[in-house]
Amino acid sequence: MVNRRAVVTGASSGIGEATVRALRARGWGVVGVARRASRLAALSEETGASTIACDLTDPDAVAALVGELEASGPVHALVQVAGGARGTDRVENASTDDWQWMYDANVLASQRLVAGLLPLLRRAAAADGHADTVFVTSTAAQVAYAGGGGYNAAKAAQSMLVHALRLELNGEPIRVAEIAPGMVHTEEFTLNRLGGDAVAAEAVYSGVEAPLRAEDVADVIAYALDAPGHVNLDLITMRPVAQSANHLLARGPLRVRPID
Repeated sequence: MVNRRAVVTGASSGIGEATVRALRARGWGVVGVARRASRLAALSEETGASTIACDLTDPDAVAALVGELEASGPVHALVQVAGGARGTDRVENASTDDWQWMYDANVLASQRLVAGLLPLLRRAAAADGHADTVFVTSTAAQVAYAGGGGYNAAKAAQSMLVHALRLELNGEPIRVAEIAPGMVHTEEFTLNRLGGDAVAAEAVYSGVEAPLRAEDVADVIAYALDAPGHVNLDLITMRPVAQSANHLLARGPLRVRPID
């Protein structure tokens, strides 16, 4: 078994951090990428992963990242977790700065990474049989909701990038997988979206029995990467049982209906 190496973005917290831990536990070599060098250093010490600090919205920084990865060894998998949401405004009064950031962080960052890392992934696939790309999008890419227009648009655009990439790579042994989570309770996603309002952020999850955790999504990512090389998981939509759809969320204990 080749010692495969994955690049995981968004590695300083949440799903990205959990993915680094999950892959290291399965024997993968991992390079964790995020903006916050101090958090990456702590993660590296705990897991043995390599880390590189990089702002994926900066083209020059991404070019430097690609150069450092190329010099340090093969890349068998790109796991693009980095991204995020800002604001819950209606379309008519939304912040264009927030929308611009969401497009840059979710869509353009993904395109830059694909453009930069595909040559490395192709080399790894040629040498070892196959390579992988995995993109964490969101159920927000699938169904719009009031106050989510900017995030809906950014994640839908990222999802279309993934679909197009899969078509463009047809005939090559490079898998393209999309993981679309619903409600995931992480330490920062909703907090950042709501401008640091901790009370409002926690209220989003109030009363919801067992929302997804970052580790749940990381387990699915790890499964997708460790599946036999001829198996591609095109799209996995995952939600907590309490969330039947984006708009339908049970608050309170989950209980079986009375049986007559």
